[in-house]
Amino acid sequence: MPAAGVKALVESGGQPRAWTFLTNHAHVLLCLARESLTARELSLLIGITERSVQAILADLIAEGYLEKTKVGRRNSYSVNPSGRLRHPLESAHTVGELIDVLA
Repeated sequence: MPAAGVKALVESGGQPRAWTFLTNHAHVLLCLARESLTARELSLLIGITERSVQAILADLIAEGYLEKTKVGRRNSYSVNPSGRLRHPLESAHTVGELIDVLA
């Protein structure tokens, strides 16, 4: 095993580090593009805390990637497909393009 692999195992207490190609922000966007879900449903689906989902929703709303509307006692979220991806390497692409490819 390469030295970097051994170091990662030691730092993680003997367990391989878990990682994914997409951020939790991307997971929230993709899930909401498919169907209307509550923060609790998103947290269970993505595997993060409900509080983390709420923080991500706040980020995405503040930056214009999501719009929140009240439907009775429940919040409903709609994705803005024209929002640009944030990293300079991907900024020529939109959220809608990402959703089209992955959803």
